Amino acid sequence: MNWTRRTAIAVAILGFWCGAIFTATGVANAQEWPSRPVKFIVPLGPGSGTDIGARLVAEQLTRLWNQAVVVENRIGGDGIVGINAFIAARDSHTLLYMPTSSFVAHPYQHEKLPYDPAELSPVARITNTYVGLVVSPSLNAATVGDLIAAARTQPGKLNYATGTGMTDVQFEAYFKREGLALTRVSYRDVVTPMTDLSEGRIQAYAAGLPIVQPHAQAGRARLVAVTNSRRSASNPDVPTVAEAGFPGLTFDGLVGIFGPRDLPAAARERIAAGIRTVLAEPAIASRLIGMGAGIIPGDGAEFAASIDEQRAKLAAVLGAKPR
Repeated sequence: MNWTRRTAIAVAILGFWCGAIFTATGVANAQEWPSRPVKFIVPLGPGSGTDIGARLVAEQLTRLWNQAVVVENRIGGDGIVGINAFIAARDSHTLLYMPTSSFVAHPYQHEKLPYDPAELSPVARITNTYVGLVVSPSLNAATVGDLIAAARTQPGKLNYATGTGMTDVQFEAYFKREGLALTRVSYRDVVTPMTDLSEGRIQAYAAGLPIVQPHAQAGRARLVAVTNSRRSASNPDVPTVAEAGFPGLTFDGLVGIFGPRDLPAAARERIAAGIRTVLAEPAIASRLIGMGAGIIPGDGAEFAASIDEQRAKLAAVLGAKPR
C-alpha cells in the first residue's frame, strides 16, 4: 500500500472518530440541561390561568427531566416585577413563564421601558389563553350589546377592569373610539376584581377563563362572550365578541416561556421538546382545554412569530406602528 493511500485511509478513520466524538458531545450537551432545579417565574398571582398552567406543566416536566421544576409568583406592575426578577437572575435555569399580553402593550404605556426587551428571548410557545368578558349580576345585561347599551345610557357610571396591560390598552382605545365613558379600575392582581364584580363595585371584567369561569358557573358573574377569534372548547355556547357584533374587542391571549438571550441552543431545544411532550399527553391537554386554554406548542421561532402577530394586531387597534 503506497503512502498516499495509507494517508487517505488514516484521514478517513480520523474523520470518522472525530465525527463520532462530536456527535456524542452534542448529545451529551443536549442532556446536560437541566443540570439542577429549574425555576419558572410567573408574573401573575396564584389562581390565574397562567399560574395554574405553569404548575401543571412544571409537575410534568419534573418527571420528564428528573429535575425539580418550581414556580415562583412575582406579581406587580403588569408583569414588570416578574420580568425584572427574571432578568436580574441571569441564570440559564431561571425561565419566565408568562402571557405575552403582560409586556406587548408596555411600549405604549411607558415612555421609557423599565427593562430591556432584548433580554426576553422566546423559547417555547405553550397555549392560547381564552379571555372571558363577564358582567356583574347587578347589571341588567345578558349580552355584550346590553353592556354597551348600558354604558351609553349611563355615561361615567359603569366601572370595568381587565386582566393585563394589553387588554387595558385595547379596551380603553375601543371605548374612547366609540365615545363610551366607562371608568377603568386598576388592580394589583387578576383575582380580586371578581369579588368586586360579584358585589357590584365594578360592572364588567375581561380576564382569563380560569379566573372568571368558576364565578360564572356559581352565578356570581355572567359570561357574555370570549374576546378570542374562536369560541372556547370549554364554553362552546358562549359567542366571541366578533359574533356578538363587537370585533374591535377581539383579543387572543398567548402564553409561552422566555429564557435568557444567551441560553444555549441545546437547552432551548430541550425546553421546546419537553413542552411538546407534556402537551401531547391527553390528560394534560384535556385539563388545560377544560380550564380555558388552546393547545399550540411551538419552538422559539414559532413563539416569536406569534408575538409579532399580536403586536401587529394591537398596533392596528391603536392606529399606530408596531413597537
